[in-house]
Amino acid sequence: MTPARPARILVVDDNRDIVFVLESLLTHLGHTVLIARDGAEAIAMATCEPPDLVLLDLDMPVVDGWEACRRLRAMPKTRNLAIVAMSAHALIGDQEKALTAGLDDFISKPFDPVSTVEKISQLLAKAQGHQEMPAA
Repeated sequence: MTPARPARILVVDDNRDIVFVLESLLTHLGHTVLIARDGAEAIAMATCEPPDLVLLDLDMPVVDGWEACRRLRAMPKTRNLAIVAMSAHALIGDQEKALTAGLDDFISKPFDPVSTVEKISQLLAKAQGHQEMPAA
């Protein structure tokens, strides 16, 4: 499934290598990538001009991903953003905690590029209000 249009994706991570890989992967697919290094910067950027999707590291300095998600969900302008947790904490309980906290999905680090692109495409299609068309 491919989104109907290129998306604006906010990547929030303090790890430069993760940011570089995601930015390269997503721009290659035609998306515009915005980058924030911590939750406070992400909140400011998303409030100013909400992206189509947020890829949010949970473990960051200043404002962590948990708090950033809570604040984004509390504001009318950003409450319906598609927000995906990214974390090296990949136990089932961690994933359930993320979904219960209001995150839309969970990507484990290190991430597999193919399944990550699939997941992002599905979430973007949903966020953009598109349904997958049945095969002819």
